Amino acid sequence: MTIPNETDRLRLLRGEVPLDAGLLASLTVGMDSLTGFLRRHYLEDYLPQGGSKIKFAVGRRGSGKSHFAACLLREAEALGYRTVCFSAGEVWLHDFRETYLGVLRRCSLEELLADCAAQIVRELGYDPADVGENRRFLDYLAEKGEGDALARGEIRSALRRAFTRNPLLDSSFAACCSLLVGDALGYPVLEPANRELLLAYLNGSKTVKPAQIRALGVTPSGVTRYNARNLLRSLSELVHLGGRPGLLLVIEDLELLLRRGGEGTLNYTKMRREDAYESIRQLIDDIDTMHHLMVLFCADRELLDNENYGMKSYQALWLRVQNEVVSTRFNRFADLIDLDRYADECYGPETLRAMSERLAQALGSFGREARPLTPEAIERARARGEYGGVGLPLLINRTVIEGGGEDA
Repeated sequence: MTIPNETDRLRLLRGEVPLDAGLLASLTVGMDSLTGFLRRHYLEDYLPQGGSKIKFAVGRRGSGKSHFAACLLREAEALGYRTVCFSAGEVWLHDFRETYLGVLRRCSLEELLADCAAQIVRELGYDPADVGENRRFLDYLAEKGEGDALARGEIRSALRRAFTRNPLLDSSFAACCSLLVGDALGYPVLEPANRELLLAYLNGSKTVKPAQIRALGVTPSGVTRYNARNLLRSLSELVHLGGRPGLLLVIEDLELLLRRGGEGTLNYTKMRREDAYESIRQLIDDIDTMHHLMVLFCADRELLDNENYGMKSYQALWLRVQNEVVSTRFNRFADLIDLDRYADECYGPETLRAMSERLAQALGSFGREARPLTPEAIERARARGEYGGVGLPLLINRTVIEGGGEDA
């Protein structure tokens, strides 16, 4: 068991997901079966072969949505995925331009371009480690006596295959990436000011004038709410071109669309909420045109149950989200992942007991007395969950933290 640091100690006492990956893994009981299933069928198989998918994880407060998302992010990172996670209270969802830029800025565009340059070096039969970090590939070839016109032609052809002739990339996005990766390889070399200009343009800066971009041979289109989904497809393809299996995007706290934001959250008015639903609907419709991308939305089940403001109030979205065939068993392939139903079906007494033991052990590691739950305490916690409106994992945490252990 990993000993929690001060930050994770406080997070555990508040019933929140720990930040330390080792502690998260040691506390995970029951959820690993579901995340393992998604890893095998999506992260290891479907997405690397070019597929894309949207999932919705819903449940009562404390049902394990954040824990589920954190575990899936760790699984993806272990496989080499680029991962992005943010809250609906941090990035606007009603304007997909803002959503896309929020993803892009968390992806580290320069790292992705560097990965693409390294992949081209490998494609041409060389080892990026031999080139080094502070040397361009063409300079490395020149030192070996191989930096001739033929080498420059090979670099140019590789850039065309990866970018300007790639049908999955937006043409303006592709042209900018080709110039930037070419600069990293050493052909063609950009002036530092032009390099910064292209990066600013790709990052959606409104200070870049179209004439400046045209002067570099790129047809400017900018980032708008109308082309942002196409740019997200381009971004996931760029991630894949850099040698990664794909991109995993997690957007949490989707229930914030239902209420006006308080301090530190964005304010979703009725119009913005409906625009956000429409943006999600359009993303669902476009997901089959994308590649190597998984999007996971997490929300309290209020988003489903609220007839006036939830998803059901926007029929165009609800018709795409609801499951047409309702199974008597939890369907792990379903796009709508009901974590309350998963808990009812998969969290038996032994699983809940193990949850309490792992948490008690973690709490005990920093000097707080805690004991695992008795079968009787588990049954009382489950009964409380039926009427208390919160999920079983949170009730187990509360019971252990509040001292409801062996004698409870």
